[in-house]
Amino acid sequence: MSLAIIRRAVQTPTLNAARSIRCNPFAGFSTTLRYYSSKHVRGSFRETLPNAFARSNVGGTSNVTLNRHTILNPFLFMQARNYADKTVTVPPMAESISEGTLKRWTKQVGDFIHADEEIATIETDKVDVTVNSPVSGTIIELYAEVDSTVTVGANLFKVELGDAPKEGAAAPSASAEASPAQEEKPETPDVSKKKAESAPPEPKSAPSPPPSYEPLRSPPPPPPQSSSPPSPPSRPESPPASPTRSVLPLLAATGSPYGPREERRVKMNRMRLRIAERLKESQNSAASLTTFNEIDMSNIMELRNTYKELILKKHGIKLGFMSAFVKAAVYALQEVAVVNASIEGPDGGDTIVYKDYVDMSVAVATPKGLVTPVVRNAHLMSFIEIEKAIAELGQKARDGKITIEDMAGGTFTISNGGVFGSLMGTPIINIPQSAILGMHITKERPVAINGKVEIRPMMYVALTYDHRLIDGREAVTFLKTVKEQVEDPRRLLLDV
Repeated sequence: MSLAIIRRAVQTPTLNAARSIRCNPFAGFSTTLRYYSSKHVRGSFRETLPNAFARSNVGGTSNVTLNRHTILNPFLFMQARNYADKTVTVPPMAESISEGTLKRWTKQVGDFIHADEEIATIETDKVDVTVNSPVSGTIIELYAEVDSTVTVGANLFKVELGDAPKEGAAAPSASAEASPAQEEKPETPDVSKKKAESAPPEPKSAPSPPPSYEPLRSPPPPPPQSSSPPSPPSRPESPPASPTRSVLPLLAATGSPYGPREERRVKMNRMRLRIAERLKESQNSAASLTTFNEIDMSNIMELRNTYKELILKKHGIKLGFMSAFVKAAVYALQEVAVVNASIEGPDGGDTIVYKDYVDMSVAVATPKGLVTPVVRNAHLMSFIEIEKAIAELGQKARDGKITIEDMAGGTFTISNGGVFGSLMGTPIINIPQSAILGMHITKERPVAINGKVEIRPMMYVALTYDHRLIDGREAVTFLKTVKEQVEDPRRLLLDV
């Protein structure tokens, strides 16, 4: 642009006085630009507006004064706008997770969001990841739709930076939206009146001519007099339709000889797909075998009933059976170390890894599937500590707040199908572990005690193990040790 053109642009009568240009290059930054001009501009033009913006207080109101040596850069406001908008990407979720399914937006375009406030939920094959906004501002764009696949690092949403709007800011818009409705309301009666007056009168139905045979009909006899009011003439009731008659039109409408038979197809969520994949992988890779035993629950039930109120009062936790089984399994795993081992390596594994610690995985049923949070260092914990850890992990899993870290690792798994009424079952190994203990419901059954038949609360237990690593002797020994520890809890105290 030549200097002559610029001179002609500023040599106008309207520019001789100071004028104000109101601009809003980005949210929360209201700037008044004041410039002065004379009949001609002398000297060279030096752009000083970026420096003025740099000195201004972003987020507040600032006055930037432009003199005759200052020109406006048309791209400056675009750049300022870009600096005020922040694009947020999909955050890292875990080492092994690179993508997920966007399940829901908790905010929409136009909503204000605070820093660290939840905006979206991404479902992965392990857990649901909550996405929080790193900044405060107004959402101006969402880059992904619900049920679409998003990858780590991809653009997720854009925020226009700024402070929260004041409480009275939304009032004018709300009143503006409500005003048309309020204006229309008083008009409704008048309009209906005018419409009623202007509308042509409805044509009256012409009286039907009397039938030609009316004079020939004899008058009906008068009804008999009675003290009670006469009942209205009853219509002849049609006979009830038979089931066959009522079904026939329905069958004809549906075109099926069996009536309406609907089907619903629902896509499996990522967690269910991952669970199915791992279960099938377990069956394909491990040489699974299951051994059974039964446990007399009399002593552990008596112990629980004796101290459950005291434990609840002192520790705020209910004493269940899981802590006893975890302690018994820890003791058995230390006695039969191969059950706590795993196979690792290429081509199905060529190395046995023995672990001198016990991280106990506990199966928890959630609406989206079965998850196995891990109780770390279970071999160092007491009954009460185990119960507290299991209760906390179970609540997190049911609330959908379980994390990858909560489920990572695990050397042995306990699954309690008894809470759903299962009498007996064969659990599937949670790979890469080598065994899993299955608990079941406690039922009173007749058993032989010292040559006599007694009714005792009995529970069937099952141990599924990988026969590639664990032989039948070790599996049976392990399960028998668990049985002995649970049937006589004093063994756990005496370490025998």
